[in-house]
Amino acid sequence: MEKAIVMSGIRPTGFLHLGNYFGALRNYVKMQDTYTCYFMVADLHSLTTHPDTKELKHHVARVLAENIACGLDPDKAALYCQSHIRETAELYLYLNMLAYKGELEKTTTFKDKVRLQPDNVNAGLLTYPVLQAADIMLHRATLVPVGKDQEQHLEMARNFANRFNHRYGQVFPEPHAFNFGEELVKVPSLDGAGKMSKSENQYATIYLADDDDLIRKKIMKAKTDQGPTEPNSPMPDYIENLFLLMKLVSAPEVLQTFEAHYNSCTIRYGDMKKQLAEDMVRFVAPIREKAEAIRTDEKYLREVMEKGAEKAGKSAKETIEIVREAIGLKYY
Repeated sequence: MEKAIVMSGIRPTGFLHLGNYFGALRNYVKMQDTYTCYFMVADLHSLTTHPDTKELKHHVARVLAENIACGLDPDKAALYCQSHIRETAELYLYLNMLAYKGELEKTTTFKDKVRLQPDNVNAGLLTYPVLQAADIMLHRATLVPVGKDQEQHLEMARNFANRFNHRYGQVFPEPHAFNFGEELVKVPSLDGAGKMSKSENQYATIYLADDDDLIRKKIMKAKTDQGPTEPNSPMPDYIENLFLLMKLVSAPEVLQTFEAHYNSCTIRYGDMKKQLAEDMVRFVAPIREKAEAIRTDEKYLREVMEKGAEKAGKSAKETIEIVREAIGLKYY
């Protein structure tokens, strides 16, 4: 029985953090044993908002290293760089003929980026969802792990697939959001304002590259209050966030102990944060150390990229041949 195809990508901008791990990477590691997986470092996408490429090679190496350190296996999944698959640009061109200026201008992410970078509203920014659709459709993927903020783009990818099929014949399946049957974990920021982010408050985010002392420092600065005054009081969001973080990285009995202290109004947040900090260090340190060893092994990373490009390239070439035939661009 043929395996369903999963496709996802991550931009090599910023550092991967705890939210990336629990919200995505942990599930990707499980997916690679069950599905045909294509996991891409979206270096072309990064050019729309980061035109300065001096550090791009370093960022790509770090993202690849951190993905592998988190458990992605280059022998199981295609782990590749977007720019290494030349067919992406060709399918992107064809899909641009099926995308309309009005719908692209209405996308939430485009409007957000225009506000953030008014002096760099480039065509790539406008057609970002088209390139994203090309990434997915190039492998004829049906399962795409996405967060809420990307659901609009996935809907557009379905539209482009259906328009292509309507115009040229049935080639592409419809891609759908996929979370491996589990609710996505949204890891809260340490300041109690939203979730951890690559680009927001860096002191409220635990990065997979953070050293032990920085992790401790960030946890100890997390927002707390004077504690509950009545037994079994409801938790404020920022306190609930600390317990959620503890649930992710601490032993169940540790979590239960601090929950009991909270419910009996005897909790000492300083003790809780010290415990959480040490448990967080124990969780992050092995990933950081493994990622750093991989990142500095240029020969191994080159082999990973070549292996990934070979797998993804084979799939891409097969799709482009079918696409050219369907459009009528094969003349001999």
